[in-house]
Amino acid sequence: MTKVMLSLHVLAAIVAVGSITAAASMFPRYALQASGAEDPDGRAVAIAGLLHRICRGYAVAGLAVPALGFATGALLGVLTDAWLIASLALTVIAAAILAMAILPGQQRLLALTKDAAAGGEPRAVAARLTMLTGVFNLLWAVVVILMIVRPGSTTGA
Repeated sequence: MTKVMLSLHVLAAIVAVGSITAAASMFPRYALQASGAEDPDGRAVAIAGLLHRICRGYAVAGLAVPALGFATGALLGVLTDAWLIASLALTVIAAAILAMAILPGQQRLLALTKDAAAGGEPRAVAARLTMLTGVFNLLWAVVVILMIVRPGSTTGA
């Protein structure tokens, strides 16, 4: 059962978090194209909208990652290990950044693409969004490293 739970946890992380990191990283570029004169056929605005929907959808699916991780940790008896607690804390921080900053920032930038009088504001929003996405991605990279290295583990891995 432990191997099944661990497999589901890793698959959920790859599919959900991987999709969010890829879509969120590409979003600012297309949203900026959509806000300028570089999108005469509306292709960039359609792509930006799709990338935002991908982020939103996989954010919901991503809730399975910590749920499956917690269940796997319980089966392994490692819920009190420092590396797991640190991973859970980083996961909560990453989820908060996604829910409270990245997704609303994407919505704001999409709204600005429709406002021709927005001027330089889309660039500022896109720059902030790019930075927040980088932090989100970095947090997940640290979680992956903690999951592999597991400081203090006696398994020799």
